[in-house]
Amino acid sequence: MESAHYFSAQPAGPFTRKPLTVELVGRTRQLQTSSGIFSPDGIDKGTAILLAEVPPPSPQGNLLDIGCGWGPLALTMALRAPHAHVYAVDVNERCVALTNENAALLGANNVKASLPEEVDPDLRFDTIWSNPPIRIGKNELHSLLLLWLPRLAPGGSAWLVVQKNLGSDSLQRWLAEVLDNTFTVTRESTSKSFRILRVRKAFQ
Repeated sequence: MESAHYFSAQPAGPFTRKPLTVELVGRTRQLQTSSGIFSPDGIDKGTAILLAEVPPPSPQGNLLDIGCGWGPLALTMALRAPHAHVYAVDVNERCVALTNENAALLGANNVKASLPEEVDPDLRFDTIWSNPPIRIGKNELHSLLLLWLPRLAPGGSAWLVVQKNLGSDSLQRWLAEVLDNTFTVTRESTSKSFRILRVRKAFQ
């Protein structure tokens, strides 16, 4: 299965679960994966950089993983913030199923993965983490980010990891232009070929 099709709602081929052994929050975890999703064999480089660079998520409130895949960001947030509510969204139905199943394997009952339209539009998020799906195309990516980033709670932050050669700097400029003046957009760090961008919502 080509990774280019990971953003299909229902990928072709059988949904066959396979074991996945990964390091999350300092421990080896036994989880599940499948073909037809993003980075099915482990934690991809961008996500690993994001996990290494970002500060801990808000210890409480609502947290969000945009484009959850099999769940590395959502599961990390859930393990690091057990008293928070972690929402994970993906258009790929396999990803939604795997993230919920992997949360259950970890005993992380504070995770709820779903399709984007199933999330209450009135929810506001104290922390957002995302390795956004750049390859879906600029218009689709912009629509995705404008769906979620304005839902930051006052004082909340979104952390995005974007490869430099896939337009991280132009994305930073675009976000600064389109979000209203209650948001600030900064480049927090550069690691290897990736930028970490931060979008902050002002306290009101």
